Amino acid sequence: MYLGMVGLGRMGANMTRRLIKDGHHLVVTDVDDDAVAKLADEGATGAGSVAELIEKLPTPRLVWLMVPSGDATESVFQEALAHLDQGDILVDGANSHYTDTVRRGEEAARKGVRMLDAGVSGGVWGLDDGYNMMIGGEDGALEAARPALTTLAPEDGFAHVGPVGAGHFVKMVHNGIEYGLLQAYGEGFEALAAYPHAELDLEKIADLWTHGAVVRSWLLELLVRAFSEDPKLDGIRGYVDDSGMGRWTVDFAVEQAVPLPAISAALFARFRSRQDDNFGAKVVAALRNQFGGHPVKEA
Repeated sequence: MYLGMVGLGRMGANMTRRLIKDGHHLVVTDVDDDAVAKLADEGATGAGSVAELIEKLPTPRLVWLMVPSGDATESVFQEALAHLDQGDILVDGANSHYTDTVRRGEEAARKGVRMLDAGVSGGVWGLDDGYNMMIGGEDGALEAARPALTTLAPEDGFAHVGPVGAGHFVKMVHNGIEYGLLQAYGEGFEALAAYPHAELDLEKIADLWTHGAVVRSWLLELLVRAFSEDPKLDGIRGYVDDSGMGRWTVDFAVEQAVPLPAISAALFARFRSRQDDNFGAKVVAALRNQFGGHPVKEA
């Protein structure tokens, strides 16, 4: 099928490559002209703008947005919507906030443009392994996009999860769960590294747990890989950023009174990781010294 890809970063570029490899015809654009030229060399048709991309697509058009969430997505959405016609399909594959997606879906519907929101998981491995996709939108739009979705996903790797906005909501919760899983592995292996009687082989333990253990997962397999490259992770600073979806999950939990203690704690642990000298820990140490005479370590 013919479709346009707006945004050729790590995800958008590799999704384009996977689609081209399966015989789809891609028209691509990006703010980086070099990225467009590189994909054109690999078989895509380049375009200098969103308007030009839409002009080069046969009707009904399918345009897929893979740009950063927030202002960038809003700008590109408005630009695309201005040039799309009734019956065209607009897919937002970024990690947009689901409330923004619901609003955009209503705005698109007023013009007769059908919108899908795709929560996409798979990261840098998606090119080879496929992308897991959580799709929101109407049935007809999903069916029209099915050939592309089937190419992008592994077997049974995409599902229609609800109306417009549901795809991004499900992906938001997916990322919240990811925060909790990562934190649990991080804390567990910190405990293993602190074993006082011997230096444990963390790579061996991680690999062991991938074979039938209750805690086995793809994340654990990736941890084995990380330990094989840097056994003590000496080359990595313990600074953990967050993309925003964990915050959105916690915000939703507060608004709806949904108890998410593990995911909330994992988010706050990421904030703690960015402090070179933890003032909160200083307060705790000072108080323990004051009420109990417990010794403190001098800076």
